[in-house]
Amino acid sequence: MTTSTTATPAERAPGMMNVDKLRAQREAKPVDDLGMKTGELLARYEKVQAAVVCDVMREHCLMDQAFPGHLLPLRPNRTVAGIAFTIKSSPNTIITGELDFRGRMLDDLHADAFVVWDTSGDARATLWGGVMTATVSRKGVRAALVDGGIRDTQQILDKDFPVFYRFRSPNGALGRTMITHYQIPVQIGDVFVRPGDVILGDADGAVAIPRELAVAVLLRAEEVVANEKKIFSWVEEGQSIEEITRKGGYF
Repeated sequence: MTTSTTATPAERAPGMMNVDKLRAQREAKPVDDLGMKTGELLARYEKVQAAVVCDVMREHCLMDQAFPGHLLPLRPNRTVAGIAFTIKSSPNTIITGELDFRGRMLDDLHADAFVVWDTSGDARATLWGGVMTATVSRKGVRAALVDGGIRDTQQILDKDFPVFYRFRSPNGALGRTMITHYQIPVQIGDVFVRPGDVILGDADGAVAIPRELAVAVLLRAEEVVANEKKIFSWVEEGQSIEEITRKGGYF
C-alpha cells in the first residue's frame, strides 16, 4: 500500500503551507527533447559569447543566469558548452562512505556533461583535481564549474580541461567535505540550475540556460552575433554614433 506524503487541496488544513507550485517549478523533470541534436547544439553555443547569451536571456526576463564573478576560468582562452550534471556537497569530517558515493557519482557522469558543483560555501577543501580530471575526460565530460577549491592545477592544465573555480589549495577533500547528492537542482549565487540545463562558459565567466529555452536562446544569440559584426564594420568604416544608432546599432 502506497501512502502519499503530499496533502491535496481538500485535505490541507487552512493554515498549512502550500508549496505545490514551488515544488513543481523546482523539481519538475526537465524536457527530454532539446529540439536539436546535443552535439550540434553545443558546438553552435561554443561559437557565441556568454555575454551575448546573457543579453538574450534578458529578453526572456531572466536576469540571474550568470554565475558569480568569483568563479574564474582556469583556461580563459576556451569557450565550452555542456549539459549540466549537478553535484551537492558540504563541509564534513566524516570519511566512511564518502569514496563509495563519489564512485557512484563518477559512474553516472555522462558524455557532454558540464559539471556544476555546489559546495555549500566550502572554503577549505578542494573538490577537483588531477585524478578527477583524468577520469571524467575519458568519459567525454566537457567541463566543470566548482564553487570552491581545485588542486593539481598543472595536471588539469596538461589535460586541457576547462574548469571554473573559486580558489586553489593543496587541501584534499577526504575528511573535510562530503558529497551528499547529485543530479538534483542546485543554486550557486543567484543561479538556479537543474540537471539537463545548458551551461556555457568563456573568458567572461559562465551562464546557465534553461533546457526548455536552449534552442530559442541559441538562435537569437546567433542573430545578435551577426548583427554585432555589422556594427563593428560600421565602426571600422568611421560611421558616426548617430548613423550607427539610426540603423539599429548599439554600444
